[in-house]
Amino acid sequence: MPRYRLLPSPAQTVVLRGHCAHARYVWNLAVEQQSWWRPGRKAAPGWNEQCRQLTQARSEHAWLAAGSVVVQQQALRDFSQAMANYRARTHRKPTWRKSGRNEGFRIVALRPSQIRRLNRHWGQVYIPKVGWVRFRWSRAVPAAKSYRVKMDRVGRWHVAFAAIPAPIEGPGKGKVVGVDRGVAVSAALSTGEMFNCPRLSVGRQRRLELLGRKLARAKSGSNRRARARLAIARLKAREVDARRDWAEKRTTELARRFDVIRVEDLRVRGMTRSAKGSIDNPGRGVRAKAVLNRRILASGWGALVKRLEQKAPGRIDKVHPAYTSQRCNACGHVASENRKSQAIFTCAACNFTCNADVNAAANIAAGHAVTARGGLPLGRPVNREPQPALLSA
Repeated sequence: MPRYRLLPSPAQTVVLRGHCAHARYVWNLAVEQQSWWRPGRKAAPGWNEQCRQLTQARSEHAWLAAGSVVVQQQALRDFSQAMANYRARTHRKPTWRKSGRNEGFRIVALRPSQIRRLNRHWGQVYIPKVGWVRFRWSRAVPAAKSYRVKMDRVGRWHVAFAAIPAPIEGPGKGKVVGVDRGVAVSAALSTGEMFNCPRLSVGRQRRLELLGRKLARAKSGSNRRARARLAIARLKAREVDARRDWAEKRTTELARRFDVIRVEDLRVRGMTRSAKGSIDNPGRGVRAKAVLNRRILASGWGALVKRLEQKAPGRIDKVHPAYTSQRCNACGHVASENRKSQAIFTCAACNFTCNADVNAAANIAAGHAVTARGGLPLGRPVNREPQPALLSA
């Protein structure tokens, strides 16, 4: 969904926060109703029944009736869809929403007359109970039937119009590229190009560490703790914005340059799971694993593949990652001693030398880790006849 920066006035901000509070309150009530369900009990109320209950609640509570019924009904609709996704096992079960973290609401039945352009850089969108609110016209607004308003932890407001952009067309020349994702190098291509996801500077990282210590010393509920949390949120928002911008630009470039993009089939969520274990079976190397998890998440692995699948649907191939970093792209020899270091790959059989990440990307581009039928390899891949390197693919 295309997202735009929303700039409400102080008076409009108060009403927007009220909409967020009402949507969060209604959502949490639906979560509580669902939590009472047990096998053998009557099913939790569905969307229609919850809307009838909402009408009764609005007649009994003036503070709830003062809000927009569209905002509150759509919160229930979102919860109903979240439960449907959970039953289909495509998403996690919806949970409780917190103030300051989950701030947002959705408006439906959007008409073209409710969006207007003021000049080259600014536009306005009509929000119920709020009126016309300015937003930054950074690109063309798509024809949408609904939109979502959200506030991040820094206090910035955004509006996102629900429209699926058209996929990016490839060059049509049959070009294939492999993308190897790593920590030292965020994305290495089989063409030899390497890209790094932007991160905070050394000075800002040091400031973030000091702010974390200050937050730990501050008293809960104090103004000093609130200021420290806001300063930390601003630094992290800067990093998130840079990572999102990097992912958007890199994925657009790849979708335009290549017809087939092959990536490793990595389960990032499982790879970044905590290693602390349990009380009975505590984990080992927990701190080192936590550092690795943070570096993986800071490299934007998930966002890169997700946006590629959205921008180039049907042109993304996921290759099993087995032995892609140990296999020589020149002769096919597979051995752990081929990987001399993080950056150096030297084949023990043919002495082929290359950057380790680029060599892995070339193996991914060739799809050596998948069988002829497209399935997963059953065991350790065997060495093959010498093949030309794909560094110029």
